[in-house]
Amino acid sequence: MLMGKAFWIDQEFDRDRDGRYAVHVRKNLDEFEWGDIAPVRFACTAWRLAAPPFLDPGYVRWDRRVLEATCHRNTWDGTLYARVRVVSPLPEELRRSRTWWRDRGWLGWQETFGQYVEPTQQDLARIPFLRASLLVEAPVPLDDLPPEPEGPHEEVEQSAHRAVTVLARELNALVSPVLDQLGPMH
Repeated sequence: MLMGKAFWIDQEFDRDRDGRYAVHVRKNLDEFEWGDIAPVRFACTAWRLAAPPFLDPGYVRWDRRVLEATCHRNTWDGTLYARVRVVSPLPEELRRSRTWWRDRGWLGWQETFGQYVEPTQQDLARIPFLRASLLVEAPVPLDDLPPEPEGPHEEVEQSAHRAVTVLARELNALVSPVLDQLGPMH
């Protein structure tokens, strides 16, 4: 992974598996809704199909500090917005003093194979957790998104590839500076 990249397309993994994202899109055409003049619904579905858990490992990958990344159609005006949840260190107010701690043995983000994970039900029965995260919600420009195909018979796979590539680029522009500012988690 390149430094400063929150999101990227795993072209090599996809190519080594005979274009599995295109095959995945073709197998899941029923996930798409057709007939919208705006590219938003199509782009959101293409993103969902490219990301875990729908496709695991994802065609689109992200920095280990990104817990989830989804795209949505804004019901107010039909535009596109992204919702990205990012692992964060505890706020300075909680790190400065441990008076709130009260010897309870609080734990923060746990890692498994380098990925941040939610505590198990067993862990929650024994240990208190305090895990900070940031929620990024922001509009995404529509300029470079491909138009929605007129139906499943058109070049859906190519349009889906293009939509995911554009969304990864735009989400990088939004989230990478945040991750860079946060720095590595300890």
